[in-house]
Amino acid sequence: MNPIRLLLLGAPGSGKGTQTSRLLAHFKHIQSVSSGDLLRLQIQRKTELGKIAAQYISKGALLPDAFVTELVHNELSSRGWLSPSSSFLLDGFPRTLKQAKTLRSKLAPHKAALTMVFELDVPESVILERIENRYVHVPSGRVYNLTYNPPKVAGKDDVTGEPLTKRPDDTVEVFGRRLDNYRETSAPLKEFYAKLGILHRVSGETSDIIFPKLLSLVENSLNGSGTPETSEKSTTRDA
Repeated sequence: MNPIRLLLLGAPGSGKGTQTSRLLAHFKHIQSVSSGDLLRLQIQRKTELGKIAAQYISKGALLPDAFVTELVHNELSSRGWLSPSSSFLLDGFPRTLKQAKTLRSKLAPHKAALTMVFELDVPESVILERIENRYVHVPSGRVYNLTYNPPKVAGKDDVTGEPLTKRPDDTVEVFGRRLDNYRETSAPLKEFYAKLGILHRVSGETSDIIFPKLLSLVENSLNGSGTPETSEKSTTRDA
């Protein structure tokens, strides 16, 4: 079985979390590294890195690219994944072209560079509809959707019975700005990976449509049988 090192790209609300969970459940030997989880852990432990991260976050500022890259690189190193035989999935990182280039320069000497990058291509109209119908149980982080994953009792969490709420940024206006920002930052990122020949676009309106396509791509890569005809490999023209 070939090693595989994955990255999922997609607009907010495109279902990256759902696809990540499904991939990890299917491929038990692949584990994920979440930049968000790493930052939260550092903050909770009140480490020096955590204190620096908390200062940026409290101001609503983005963390420096070098800071986040070093954090993820250190985590990969501590897990022993900086090797040609390693397999892993990166969650939430890299998000900018600078982060992608720095990460590749750090992984290349270990022959542990990313092998496949997937762009989840979901129509923006579908994403905005999802957001309008999304409710959350804040204490647990459980997410519901009135269309395809409604709570058993309207407005109540299935487990605790506590009220569900809307996230402050779950509005068409706010989310529209987030989509604009994603398009701006992701365009050079996708072009970078397309030029490396590892970017694949996977299109669909639902997670159930997209996941079988992702599954096929990953299985073919792991088995060394190449890219299936049904995949859509992006070129720099697509990015």
